[in-house]
Amino acid sequence: MFPKKYSKILFIFLMGLGMSLLMTLIITYINTGYDELYLKRFLKAWSISLPVAMIVTTIVAPIIEKFVGRITK
Repeated sequence: MFPKKYSKILFIFLMGLGMSLLMTLIITYINTGYDELYLKRFLKAWSISLPVAMIVTTIVAPIIEKFVGRITK
């Protein structure tokens, strides 16, 4: 188990990992189809989307958290 103080960074990592993985798998398949080079294309695309997802999640998560706090009781 991880200490509670790491919960936000763990959330960012897991959210970025999951979103970038699933979206890249699906979008690569839609754009290029499935063949013997699919895995290579996916890994190349994921090597770009994973860092982007981490950065975006780091920036957007606190904003969304504040927004949700304002619109909920």
